[in-house]
Amino acid sequence: MDTLRLILLFLHILGYAALLGGLLVQARSGEKQVNSLMRDGIGTAFVTGILLVGVLESVGEPDHVKIAVKFAIALVLLVLVMANMRKPSIPNGLYYGLLALTLVNIGVAVFWSTAHA
Repeated sequence: MDTLRLILLFLHILGYAALLGGLLVQARSGEKQVNSLMRDGIGTAFVTGILLVGVLESVGEPDHVKIAVKFAIALVLLVLVMANMRKPSIPNGLYYGLLALTLVNIGVAVFWSTAHA
């Protein structure tokens, strides 16, 4: 079960890396758009996140509040990316919102820890 958890975690991280990469590759361009890297990244991160929770539930008691926060942010990202996929461009505010939500979700994963020193 630990191997499955690690594989899912690896794919989850790759999903967020793809989403972030899809956003950052456009940082200097004037006109922003949702690209396939962003779509595939958030899709991968969302699905592997759900599967990862299932694996974590089977081996212990995960932090449900952290999971709920990450799920909510990821769901908003998924909806915004999919809703704007076919548009030729998106407003700068939406672009920076997607970037901020992505960074917040990564930050929650890294800094929100239930382990106590």
